[in-house]
Amino acid sequence: MEFMKLFLVALAPLLNIFIIAALGAILALQSIGILRKNAKKHLNIIVYFVFTPALLYSLLANSITLGSLVMLWFLPLNILLRYIIGSTLAWFLNKTIRVPRHLHGLVMGCCAAGNIGTLPLIIVPTICIEGSHLFGNVDVCTRNALAFTSLTSAVGHICCWSIVYNFLRIYSLKPSVVKFDESTKNNEIGILENISKCSKKALSSIEEKSLPSDCIDHLEIECKVVDGQEKVQEKSNIMKHLKNFTDRNNLKALFAPALWGVVVGVIIGIVPQLRKVLIGESAPLHMLHTSVAMLGDACIPTMILIVGANLLKGLKGIGKMVPLVVGIILVMYVALPSIGIGIVKGAIHFNLISSDPLYHFVLLLHYAVPPAVSVSTMTQLFGVGKSECSVIMFATYASAPILLTLWCTVFMWLVL
Repeated sequence: MEFMKLFLVALAPLLNIFIIAALGAILALQSIGILRKNAKKHLNIIVYFVFTPALLYSLLANSITLGSLVMLWFLPLNILLRYIIGSTLAWFLNKTIRVPRHLHGLVMGCCAAGNIGTLPLIIVPTICIEGSHLFGNVDVCTRNALAFTSLTSAVGHICCWSIVYNFLRIYSLKPSVVKFDESTKNNEIGILENISKCSKKALSSIEEKSLPSDCIDHLEIECKVVDGQEKVQEKSNIMKHLKNFTDRNNLKALFAPALWGVVVGVIIGIVPQLRKVLIGESAPLHMLHTSVAMLGDACIPTMILIVGANLLKGLKGIGKMVPLVVGIILVMYVALPSIGIGIVKGAIHFNLISSDPLYHFVLLLHYAVPPAVSVSTMTQLFGVGKSECSVIMFATYASAPILLTLWCTVFMWLVL
C-alpha cells in the first residue's frame, strides 16, 4: 500500500485522541471551569478504582485464552526491554545536559514508561476498522488487537508502578549534609555521655519504650543487666521492617485495583468453565460481565480528558526547559523507535515470535508512544518535579499527532 494511504490510516486514531484531549483542555479553562483541580482529582479516583480495573477485566476476559498467553510470551519481554533501553538513554541524557539530581528520576521515568496502557487500545483497533482489511478480516483483526493491547496494558501498568515509582522515590530523596564543626563535636560528646548514663540504668522491663529525660531523644534502646554484664539491644520488629519494605517498593500501588482486574480477567479468560458462565449472550451471568464492560468503556475517554486538562499547565515554563524537552523528544521519538525496529526484526529473523503482522505492529508501537500518564500522578505523590513533568507531558503529547503518526506509518510499511 502507498505510504500516503498508510499515513491517513495511522492519522485517524491520533485525531480521535487529539479531539478528546482538546475538549479536556477547553473544559479546564478558567472561563469554563468544569475540569478544575477538585474535579480532576475526583475523576482520577474514579478512573483508578473503577474504570481501569473494569476495562482490563473486560478486555482480558473477552480476548485472552491459555493458548494466546503462550503465543504472546515475547510481549512482556519486549516491554521490559523498552524500560531498560529507555532508562539507559535517559541516564546518558541526564549526564549530557546536566539535569538537576532531583529531576533524574522524572527524566528516566518519562523515557522508560511509554503510554502503552491507553494509546494502543485506541490506535490498534481503530486501524483495524479504518484500514479496509489492512490486517485481514476486520472482526478477527479487532479481536486480536484487543488481545494484544489488553495484555500490553496490564504488563505496562505493573512495570510502571514497580520500576518508575522507585526511580522517582530514589531521586526525590534529599541527601542530608553533615557539617563537622565544634558544636557537632560537643553534641557527639553529649550523646556518648547520655548512652553511658542510660546503659548504667537497668530497666525493669525490656518492653519499656520511654527513656529517661537525660538520655538521647528519639533513640530507642533497651538496657538489661544479665550476670553483671550490660547488654544494649536494638529494637527489632518484624512487622515494622515488613512495613518499611512495602513502603519502599510501593507494593500497595503494585497490587492496585487495576492489577486485581488483570488477575480476575486472566483467570476467567483461561478457564473455559468460567467463560461459559460469564461471557456470551447465552451465559447465565452475562449481565454481570456486560455491566463491568460498560464501566470499562468510560476509562479511555475519561483519561484522555484528564490528560488534555493537565496539558494546560505545560504551556508555562517551557522556554526554560528547551534542552531537556528536546532531549526527551529525541529519545522518545527517534532513538527508541529506531532501536525497537532492530529488536523486533531480530526476533522475527530468529523465529522467536509468530508471523502475524498485527502482532509485529503492536510490538513496534511499544517503542513510539509518549510518556505514561502515571508518571504525572507519581510526581504529585512525591511532590517533586510537578511543573517540569507538566512541561514534558505537554511537549511530548503535542508532538505525538505528527511524530507518532509518522512512526505508525513506518511500522505498517515494514510489517505489511
